[in-house]
Amino acid sequence: MSYMRFNYRSQALGHYTDISIVYPTDRYSYYEQDPSTASALSMEGRRALTLTPNMKFQTVYLIHGGGDDDTLTYRYSNAERYAQENNVMLVTPNIANSFGIDTAYGVPYQKFLSEELPVVMQALFASSPKREDNFIVGYAMGGNVALGTALMHPERYTACVDISGGIGMTLATETLKSELLSDHFKTHFPLYNSSFGDASGIDGSRFDLARIAKEKLASGDPVCEFHVVCGSNEFIRERVEADVALLREIGYPVNYIRPKGYDHDFVLWDEYIKKALEELLPLKRSGSV
Repeated sequence: MSYMRFNYRSQALGHYTDISIVYPTDRYSYYEQDPSTASALSMEGRRALTLTPNMKFQTVYLIHGGGDDDTLTYRYSNAERYAQENNVMLVTPNIANSFGIDTAYGVPYQKFLSEELPVVMQALFASSPKREDNFIVGYAMGGNVALGTALMHPERYTACVDISGGIGMTLATETLKSELLSDHFKTHFPLYNSSFGDASGIDGSRFDLARIAKEKLASGDPVCEFHVVCGSNEFIRERVEADVALLREIGYPVNYIRPKGYDHDFVLWDEYIKKALEELLPLKRSGSV
């Protein structure tokens, strides 16, 4: 497996930022092998594929949770191994506690995620530009980021997995407004209001995800396949299930999974990052594309 941390100056963000990138290199040889000696040169005799110039990989954008960074995803889960087993490239940008939105305080994280980052990955790395080869997955805050990004940019991703997405972007516009008006968020998490702005300005804005979802569906744009996961014991379950209900009401295909006995932590997130790569996403898993 190959793990790298790429640092560059983002034009959208206006500062240097870090991206964790994973390649499934262990199954590949860097030159043609003699079949009679290949097993001796390979890891466990499985290095059956050969890297070639201009080859591309299916790519999963894996979005971290609130309070995390791009490295913690790989330190607290086995995502790197799961990528190897499913022959897919992973990309995890450091988006801080931004909720993946074009914030009211002036930093356009959504533009960075959905417009700039794919160009950087496809121009500088071996990431396939085809829609059918691109997917977005996130956990906790990153789950909402994945959900919102896939709804706003269905032309970029063929499938989305939202794991425990319980804060930030939501189709339940009234819920977002009530959170912004609550004393709890104003007192204990002022960044929330700084990011989304005044509750009175949400309707019809870039944060009105239900409106955007309806407009995208009516426009005839490609429809992303959605999988939403929430543990039965999670404190954010009501909010997640409201998003599922609204997705279905608007007309989106959504597969809702509620594993029994799971809470809002990496026990669930590790298992469903694995399931996302093994089962939920339509990955080819057989080699480069």
